[in-house]
Amino acid sequence: MTATSSHTATSRRSRQPLLSIICPTYNHEDFLAQTLDGFLSQRTHFPFEILVNDDASTDGTAAILASYVERHPDIIRPFYHEINQFQLGKTCTLELFNAARGRYIAYCEGDDYWTDPDKLQTQVDFLEAHRDYVITYHDAMAFDGTGDQGIQLQGKLRRDASALDLQKGRPISTLTACFRNVIHELPPELVNAPLGDICWWSLLGAHGKGKFLEQIKPAAYRVHPGGIFSMRSKKRKLHMSLQTCSALANYYHRLGNQALYEYFLVQLFGFSLSAISPLNKLQALGLVVRNVSINVAKRLMPTVNKSQV
Repeated sequence: MTATSSHTATSRRSRQPLLSIICPTYNHEDFLAQTLDGFLSQRTHFPFEILVNDDASTDGTAAILASYVERHPDIIRPFYHEINQFQLGKTCTLELFNAARGRYIAYCEGDDYWTDPDKLQTQVDFLEAHRDYVITYHDAMAFDGTGDQGIQLQGKLRRDASALDLQKGRPISTLTACFRNVIHELPPELVNAPLGDICWWSLLGAHGKGKFLEQIKPAAYRVHPGGIFSMRSKKRKLHMSLQTCSALANYYHRLGNQALYEYFLVQLFGFSLSAISPLNKLQALGLVVRNVSINVAKRLMPTVNKSQV
């Protein structure tokens, strides 16, 4: 850190944070310093805090985190685990959301990093001025050891999102998100959904819209062998999408939101077709046609009978 940024950080320490940065990390000893430096270099007119959760790393991640806490004890709040929670099927995110003191939350895992020092100020300024928006986001550049792989999200995803778009689990580059701190518990249907961020966006949609801020420089999304999601097989990613859509369908069914219930059922059906062989696809489509025909016949039957009386 430069002397100037250190002075800026020092001036933020004694006040209630307006924003909380959430950073889960595991075996990120090669990356965490760059991630934390990206947080600490943020130029803001408001105080912020950094909550870092180390999920029982087996490398030097915890030691690196401790060294940063020693230098920035009033900004960085560490959370250490002795037993890996991910392997137990648990996630630390909700606990961190509840521990966050900020009005806003920004999220970035310990192997990714931000490149724009004005990122947080730009996002908070927008949310402060536009109460009908619940989340802001921007571009992220995926990269690996060979170089850049391009912008993570393309086309229509690089634009604003309506509240309904968010409720439908619209993809957002998670490491770019800055949103209002309104998620304090997860519905029981969503607790074990593997794609937690999709569930967050869906829940946030009940509180407002999403803003794409093109002027913020792309964040850096690192693809590497230790990545929790990026290195999953296509089959595993598909299965995670299936489970998440099923969870969201069950959630909106309980709420009585028929439109969103049916939307996620359709998504579930699409992912299911993608997961099975061509022969089974034909059998599945045949079954759908049969069920639709029976459904239509049942609906028409009372009308026919009534007309014959």
